[in-house]
Amino acid sequence: MSADLTEEEMRRALFGTSKLEELLASPARDPVPEIVPTKPVTAPAAKKKPAKAFTLRLKVTLRVGNEFEGETYELIHEADTLSSLLAEQEAVKAAKKKYKYVEVVSVKSM
Repeated sequence: MSADLTEEEMRRALFGTSKLEELLASPARDPVPEIVPTKPVTAPAAKKKPAKAFTLRLKVTLRVGNEFEGETYELIHEADTLSSLLAEQEAVKAAKKKYKYVEVVSVKSM
């Protein structure tokens, strides 16, 4: 084995060739023509509306009023959720916009 190695040969032996050297040493490739895909032109068809899937709705019955222990009204709120807690919170939030006192009477599925 030869002891007279150049610094460059030692670097190649330890670390391998650098990517820059590989790129410079590789033969030049022919440029690839750019191909742009195009969609075929078709007449716009009438869009069909998807059929609404059956969603379970909950009916929340509330007793609302603006006077403490005064006249109350029964209010029904329909919620598009499966969670009774979310339906109850949604109904109370909507009723609080108009009435001061809100009491939940029942939460039933429709």
